Amino acid sequence: MGAVFPSNLSDLPHIDESNFFSQAEKLPIMITTAPSALEGEGFPVKRAFAGVSNHYLDPFVHMDQMGSVFYEPGQAKGTPWHPHRGFETVTYMIDGVFEHHDSTGKGGLITNGDTQWMTAGSGILHIETPPLSEVLTGGLFHGLQLWVNLPAKDKFMAPKYQDIKAGNVKVLSSREEGALVRVIAGEVVGEKGPGSTKTPMTFLHVSIHVGERLLLPWTPGFNCLAYVLSGKGFISSNLTPIGAGQLAVMGEGGYLELRATGVDGSEEKTMEVVLLGGEPIGEAVVKYGPFVMNTMDEIKSAFEDYTAGKFGKPIT
Repeated sequence: MGAVFPSNLSDLPHIDESNFFSQAEKLPIMITTAPSALEGEGFPVKRAFAGVSNHYLDPFVHMDQMGSVFYEPGQAKGTPWHPHRGFETVTYMIDGVFEHHDSTGKGGLITNGDTQWMTAGSGILHIETPPLSEVLTGGLFHGLQLWVNLPAKDKFMAPKYQDIKAGNVKVLSSREEGALVRVIAGEVVGEKGPGSTKTPMTFLHVSIHVGERLLLPWTPGFNCLAYVLSGKGFISSNLTPIGAGQLAVMGEGGYLELRATGVDGSEEKTMEVVLLGGEPIGEAVVKYGPFVMNTMDEIKSAFEDYTAGKFGKPIT
């Protein structure tokens, strides 16, 4: 796995379970299974939030797990130039390389634990594609793209770009060192991730070794979503089963529990989970294509502005 995975966990900050274990546990409200689809020029994705209402997702809007797929030489695919307005796209690469460019002139390579956090705001064009070297050689491709909503007051802010390198991600260990927690944005037990957000939220990637468990505190007032990238196990002390491609929507409580059991016959040694939470924005959400606004009139205006060239031009 290309994502950050320190070999010596004893050097990391450890999560002290005694500070929160006496609180009420979060239990799953529902478990959903992500349908498969093709995105961009034809790369495979799983629609992680399919069938879940905005009530449980807010402030998040959409998430695709990209891959995991192994490309033969000449097969790697990306997206063409396309517009966005009214939200943020967060691209987290676990394995493989994506090259990003946008109409403001920003961009670069995203690879092996890097995160590209792009605030579309008032409007932007961007493209994500494998570099020529990846196309020629092929290889493993795995990551995710998360759409984070912006409140109405920020939907027309100037576009912004955060290039979060893997080495800047805050990494924690469970008390027994059976689990690793990467804090990309937000805070866990006083340890803050590098991502800057417009509303309070948490974005974590955790790895739990087979046979181990993770107890993790959760911020009061935040919703809680757990999506399994690979492996299988249980969520909550009720031992609710959950596996790759499934999303758990969690109820109220001060902490959650995850256990990794492994997949029979598989060489996977960990269960990989993305944990998301945030303070709900509580506003109307109208999503249509590449735009996320508060009203249908604003969606129509976005299409008109895009057609009129107000989002900038592709950079060649």
